[in-house]
Amino acid sequence: MASSLSGMARCALTALVLLPWALSAHAGNQQYEPLAASVRAALHAAVADQAPPDSALTNTGERARWLGEMSRRLATRIPDEAARMELLRAVHYEATRSGLDPQLVLGLIQVESGFKKYALSSAGARGYMQVMPFWTKLIGAPDSNLFHMRTNLRFGCTILRHYVDIEKGDLFRALGRYNGSLGRAEYPNIVRAAWEKNWSYPPLRLAQNP
Repeated sequence: MASSLSGMARCALTALVLLPWALSAHAGNQQYEPLAASVRAALHAAVADQAPPDSALTNTGERARWLGEMSRRLATRIPDEAARMELLRAVHYEATRSGLDPQLVLGLIQVESGFKKYALSSAGARGYMQVMPFWTKLIGAPDSNLFHMRTNLRFGCTILRHYVDIEKGDLFRALGRYNGSLGRAEYPNIVRAAWEKNWSYPPLRLAQNP
């Protein structure tokens, strides 16, 4: 997967970069598009998997470091530590299993919902990642609850991965699809600003013997 936005997306407005934590929610309106039966089946299988949410962080030292750092940054948004840690574990797991950068997903959540679990847009998008309800009928189950934390993250990450795939790794266009604003620069630039300024995280690099 492309780890950075295309050249067009790198023209983010200076004001957005200088005010990263003040970015307001920009929930969009994912557009319904008919899917081939094979794609629907694959996406349905992806959202139906119920593996435990801790397995993506296998290195206990790095796990503690990542969770501690992200928890510190998120504390002003979610004061309850237990709730923060639950969300961060689930974000890391769901993003990683979908082949996405967990920090990108945190940036997207910041922009989409402001980390509000029960966020509801005027278009009807729901939860942390502002998933449109038609997705539950398209690839989910009748009882899928998009206000349930892990269900919302599972759908959101699966949908974004789907958009990245159909856009052949072009994250700028994939984010536009996710927000229902394909081809316009504002939303991808806002997500990039949030991602890079608030959630950028260098993995621990161990010294190597000469």
